[in-house]
Amino acid sequence: MQTEKSINVLGEKLETCSTDPETGFYRDGCCNTGPDDHGSHTVCVVMTAEFLEFSKARGNDLSTPVPAFGFPGLKAGDGWCLCAARWHEAFEAGKAPRVRLRATHQAALAHCDLGDLKSHGIDLS
Repeated sequence: MQTEKSINVLGEKLETCSTDPETGFYRDGCCNTGPDDHGSHTVCVVMTAEFLEFSKARGNDLSTPVPAFGFPGLKAGDGWCLCAARWHEAFEAGKAPRVRLRATHQAALAHCDLGDLKSHGIDLS
């Protein structure tokens, strides 16, 4: 069960990231986190083919379905709660996917700089 307050990186109420596919460490559609989420699945991204290849090359294949775990496999355009450290790694390599800031949990800021996240933000107006 989540214990971290559901606040986004902008200090507002956390919005839903994706329900199709259903994402989040708790599979609640949001990038909520808590003490069991050791990977900090807190950055809401819109997947790109480039990032999926980058992640696969780093040993985390997000595109292949794993039915035994209810994982559909991801494709470009899918929303997903990504591990904050993986997003930061991709950012440093120039491969980071775009970020939905209003659906990115404030806990991501322990791993990612707000300015970096904003530079990839798709929901700032």
